Amino acid sequence: MELDLLWVIIGLIVLIVGIIGCVLPVIPGQILCWASLLILQLKTVPPFTARFLAIWALITAGVTLLDYIVPIWGTKKLGGSKKGMWGATIGLVIGIIFFPPIGLIVGPFIGAFLGELIGGKDNKTALKSGLGSFVGFIAGTVMKLVISFIMGYYFIINAFNIIN
Repeated sequence: MELDLLWVIIGLIVLIVGIIGCVLPVIPGQILCWASLLILQLKTVPPFTARFLAIWALITAGVTLLDYIVPIWGTKKLGGSKKGMWGATIGLVIGIIFFPPIGLIVGPFIGAFLGELIGGKDNKTALKSGLGSFVGFIAGTVMKLVISFIMGYYFIINAFNIIN
């Protein structure tokens, strides 16, 4: 029983870090959330079936892949470059650290815009590609958060036996 509590605590910490990681590009948030489900499997009575874990592994892998594709697609669709994408990422980090919570939204846009300007684009093109980077980043973040909160739901109800 005491070991079960340890697995729940470790899993909860991994889950929380995972949810934070969904908005910080350096932490693989959705993967950590899935790992929290695996950690919960170490309880005396494992709460999930192998099929359940495999389905969530596939969903996690799919969203991880899309998280790389969607921002690139959004940026390229609106004329952006790698400098715009790097700017969006740097803008996100600066925005989160110095201007939370609004920095989470405004940071990627300003960063992408400035990245494109640094890359030699004119204001109109930089604004357009900044918008593409921003939309792609937000879409990827929303996807990661949605699946992470769903996995968090399954973690909580099974960790604390809320639904029997």
